[in-house]
Amino acid sequence: MGSPLSVTDENFQSEVVESDVPVLVDFWATWCGPCRMIAPSIEELANEYEGRVKVCKVDVDNAPKTAQGFGIRSIPTLLIFQDGKVAEQLVGAVPKSAIEDKLKAVLA
Repeated sequence: MGSPLSVTDENFQSEVVESDVPVLVDFWATWCGPCRMIAPSIEELANEYEGRVKVCKVDVDNAPKTAQGFGIRSIPTLLIFQDGKVAEQLVGAVPKSAIEDKLKAVLA
């Protein structure tokens, strides 16, 4: 059963940038209401796309260098990486279908 992987400043490079499959990264924080709203969708996508997409969560309070490095100004921000580069970006509490559309575009 797939579940999101918690990523920090220390392992972001190895888990996301060097991944051989596309990676959906959820930049979030425990105090963020909209982040909690989309969390169930992120969990479901981790299950549904297991083996095809790696799903990671970056707590911006625990990984400030990574969040700053990607210019994260508002959360939740979802970045989809492919071949180590940002391929898609979504900001805010977007519906699961919108996230899925971006994932399908990257996987196509």
